[in-house]
Amino acid sequence: MSRTRSRWMAVAVAAIALVAAACGGDSSSSGGTGNAPAFDPLQVPSEFPTIQAAVDAAKEGDLVLVAPGTYAEAVDVTKPNITIRGEDRNTVILDGGFELENGIRVLETDGVVVENMTARNYKSNGFFWTGSDFYRGSYLTAYRNGDYGIYAFDAYHGQFDHSLGSGSPDAGFYIGECFPCDAVISDVVSEYNGLGYSGTNSGGDLFIVNSTFRNNRAGIVPNTGAYELCYPERESTIVGNVVHDNNYLDGPGIDVSLLAQGNGILLPGGVRNTVERNLVFDHDRTGIGLVPYPEEDANDTAPDRSEWDTPCEEVRDLEIPPIPPEQCKSVEGLLAACAVIWNPFENVVQGNVVSGSGLADLAVATIDIFGTGESVDKLGNCFSGNTFATTAPEQLEALAPCPVGTAGTGDWNAGGLDLLSLLSDTPPKPAADAYKTTPEPGPQENMPDPTTTAPTKYTGPTLPDVSTIQVPAKPAG
Repeated sequence: MSRTRSRWMAVAVAAIALVAAACGGDSSSSGGTGNAPAFDPLQVPSEFPTIQAAVDAAKEGDLVLVAPGTYAEAVDVTKPNITIRGEDRNTVILDGGFELENGIRVLETDGVVVENMTARNYKSNGFFWTGSDFYRGSYLTAYRNGDYGIYAFDAYHGQFDHSLGSGSPDAGFYIGECFPCDAVISDVVSEYNGLGYSGTNSGGDLFIVNSTFRNNRAGIVPNTGAYELCYPERESTIVGNVVHDNNYLDGPGIDVSLLAQGNGILLPGGVRNTVERNLVFDHDRTGIGLVPYPEEDANDTAPDRSEWDTPCEEVRDLEIPPIPPEQCKSVEGLLAACAVIWNPFENVVQGNVVSGSGLADLAVATIDIFGTGESVDKLGNCFSGNTFATTAPEQLEALAPCPVGTAGTGDWNAGGLDLLSLLSDTPPKPAADAYKTTPEPGPQENMPDPTTTAPTKYTGPTLPDVSTIQVPAKPAG
């Protein structure tokens, strides 16, 4: 059937439905649908044999609606303001066969929504937005992908919700290189990854809320590093999450995840983040840890505090001069030449419930191996109102009470973390293909009414009112 004919048929059906409604009729009583959509989706495979073909034919405002089936495709999207939706999240499956790179990749185009489908067995990513504004991924399942599950890079005004990311060596969910990001992750589950969440050099109206991070090597790990632009990571808000048992040793993991192994919420080099009212339990190392990130062969040194509020767009095209040789540092056997220690500054940790941590429920530490004088007591982090059993250093809430800048009391040298020992005590590196055998998820929640809900232009996330979010209840089992 041609697209022209199918569109005229859709208009006719809608007109008949309107007439029936005006006459008091009920089309469902005579065997009709009664709910025929007033829009005309591009249907796969009944009209277009592949998702890519439908995407290529789409115009702004269109919906590509995908019927149940397995699609061996790597879809690239360059059309703005379209929606790609599966009729059933669990049976509309993009499968890379461990040969294709990405399930759906949105390339420098805006307003693309992807929802209600699964991407598995890709060499790189399940769902990927890069260089995009106004992106949304909802009711997605991404598992056994060789890099990230659900991934946004250099993208703004976005949202990931009601989704699952599982079995990726890097992160189940990632939002990186954006400030201010204007992005929300909510109501997601991340499991069996190297990192549950990773966000390098991102932040600013970036919210991770009401989600579950479990059975990863490490849970929520936003970090700083000069290997990507727009450093440092700063001003992320992490509230109301359940973070537990992130001690996964048998699955995939990149090198950074091995360093982060066994921690719940870890902020390596994070700045001015807010971590409040999370439930964090059963981790081999720390429940919530503020630690430095030691970057080997760094491209740049840390910016001055006066530059922390600079938007990414103002630094993206700046030329970065080489680090002067006199500033290059190394520690034989641990860090290579030109290592940079990215420290955690001015983070707020309040009202969390943390238990069952092998080293400390709450921790803050640094390593001043280069003699910069940035001792742990000068980093400006604060801890108040948390429920916990152990801290490192001891009496951490007395040493560094909130708000930031409040004078504390006590001995910063009592019971601190031995970070040099921890850095040298990492688990064995897993095989590169370890992600291929991670657990297969069970059925996931579907989007309501996927075949009858009209697409709408996505104009950005509604930022959550975090003041209304409480510490979540402990899950059964």
